[in-house]
Amino acid sequence: MATAGQQLPGGHGADDLPWASDGQANVPYVFHDPVHEARIIGFEYDIMKAIGPIMHRKSRFIQNGWDGLIPGLTRGLYAMVVDGIEMTPEHKAAVLFTRPYYVTAERIVLRQDEKGLDSLAALKGHTVGTIKDTAAERMLLTQNPHGVRTYDEETDLFSDLSNGRLDAVLIDQPIALYYLTPSLKMVGAPIGSVAYGIAFAKNEADLRNDVDKALGVLMADGTLHRILARWNLWTSQMADYTGDHTQLDVKPVDYDAYEQAMARIRGSHGWGLVKRYASFLPAVGEGAIMTLAVSILAMALAVGMGLVLALGRRYGPAPVRWASTAYVEVVRGTPLLIQILFIFYGLPSFGIRLSPFTAGVLALGLNYAAYEAENYRAGLMGVPRGQMEAALALNMTPRQALRLVVVPQAFRTVVPVMTNDFIALLKDSSLVSVITLTELTETYVRLSATYYDYVGTGLLIGLAYLLIGLPFVRLAHWAEKRMGKALAPSLEGHH
Repeated sequence: MATAGQQLPGGHGADDLPWASDGQANVPYVFHDPVHEARIIGFEYDIMKAIGPIMHRKSRFIQNGWDGLIPGLTRGLYAMVVDGIEMTPEHKAAVLFTRPYYVTAERIVLRQDEKGLDSLAALKGHTVGTIKDTAAERMLLTQNPHGVRTYDEETDLFSDLSNGRLDAVLIDQPIALYYLTPSLKMVGAPIGSVAYGIAFAKNEADLRNDVDKALGVLMADGTLHRILARWNLWTSQMADYTGDHTQLDVKPVDYDAYEQAMARIRGSHGWGLVKRYASFLPAVGEGAIMTLAVSILAMALAVGMGLVLALGRRYGPAPVRWASTAYVEVVRGTPLLIQILFIFYGLPSFGIRLSPFTAGVLALGLNYAAYEAENYRAGLMGVPRGQMEAALALNMTPRQALRLVVVPQAFRTVVPVMTNDFIALLKDSSLVSVITLTELTETYVRLSATYYDYVGTGLLIGLAYLLIGLPFVRLAHWAEKRMGKALAPSLEGHH
């Protein structure tokens, strides 16, 4: 049985309680405080803070994208997942759940000028949006399979409703409550029932039982009631579920604070916008450093490995040529995103566990090595055969001829292309966000979703990419002038 002294999956010590959620646009579950962007808040965050002392552990939040939450759980990156995961039969087959910590229903949201779409049956024949892989999606598919549009982010969903791309939204009541704006309204009665549970890996039954007991304590002593009341989420459904029909004198202070913050954000102009973007700079700076670090290390790996592959294909014995060719074709023929996910989530099945940073560098470097190999092979083929023959005639060994004569000439012709490829890699590094690395693109998603500001935040992040990429663009131009005169069309970059 799990005890306070036992180290948990993903834990840093015996008193650590690591749990994961996707806090990018996850209001009101776990999200970044719009007033203090670096602070994490939310009703699930408060529940986990309350569970920690009961288990004599310190609760520690770990950010992971929604799609990576369960793979990260089975990989042992953290002990549990708390992210409004619905206790559906499919989810129960994949993970262990505690008892529900929140029960709710689906609600319909419309624009203020829309009428008549106040029931599930009435939505038939209309374009309705919801979050993918949810109970709401299943309900809509049974009623209106051709009119369902699913989303990853709530902000995109409600933005499309406001812009008229959707006729209605069907979504969990907590989300509907917090994403309402003056131009939207919640209509009709609650639909169906949804229960959220804390998820664990299948082999963590003892830990699940301990957390389940802690949840029972929160329900029995009224802590859960008070937390939900502060977030304006205590409902008659929760009273029936917990048997707690007491009337607490708890104001919805957290809900009110969020509503006031969002009202100020929507009304920000001029100096207020400048102050907001200035507050983004630390997060943008951290994202830029991560982007640059991953890109430089990955490119160094790609250059070294690409040269080895090119030499193997050009001068190696038959088995080496076949192996090098197979590597290049397989890597170029499969998506980079699949390779990143395989290295991070697939390799642990073979006993190889890499940190997110190492996995990101390795995936990018191995992918770009295939393209660099083709660049170098073309460069090697561009060196006249007479150069090798002349070197051999001077009593050089074949290895010396390659190292001192052929490779330097080939390398000289591919330097401009290699520089361009680094700029492409810099942009492709955004894909490592799927394995929990917070680089520039992930920073953009988080900030824009928190503040509903895709334009200003996008320009700021675009400027950051431009500033870190500009020196390499200038380097590419310089290299093209100095060395690119003999470039053939086949040496152009692959992106």
